[in-house]
Amino acid sequence: MCGAELHTLPESVQRVARVLQDAGHAHAPRMLDDACRTAQQAADALGISVGQIAKSIIFRRKSDDAAVLVVTSGDKRVDEKKVDALVGKTGRADAEFVKARTGFTIGGVSPVAHATPPVVLIDRELFRFEEIWAAAGHPHAVFQLRPHDLEKLTGGAPVADVV
Repeated sequence: MCGAELHTLPESVQRVARVLQDAGHAHAPRMLDDACRTAQQAADALGISVGQIAKSIIFRRKSDDAAVLVVTSGDKRVDEKKVDALVGKTGRADAEFVKARTGFTIGGVSPVAHATPPVVLIDRELFRFEEIWAAAGHPHAVFQLRPHDLEKLTGGAPVADVV
């Protein structure tokens, strides 16, 4: 992606694009015609299985009010007890908390380029797939990657069983 193309994207997508570019990632964000606020909507728009969507879920850690990002497969449901066992007691994060900590609105939370670095857990279920897609900072934006890319792009976040 060249500089001119980058400036036509929403600011939140520009942040994601810069992180991907700086990391030498092969795939730039892609804007879709329709909003993809759910894993199923994203999968339908891309013509892939819902499991190939790397959904980003934000929890609020109670001990220090930190954002906890869990990236899991779109066809799985996060088990909060498993997350709590790994990072400490968490609770639900409301839209205001998500926006303040990540810089993204719910439905477009990227696994990278957060306003405040979160605690990150990557679910091992994503590794069933060779190719996955994640939100790129906006409900209309996604980017392609491999599960192993998530580890690199999130600074070596641990792979865990969280579903």
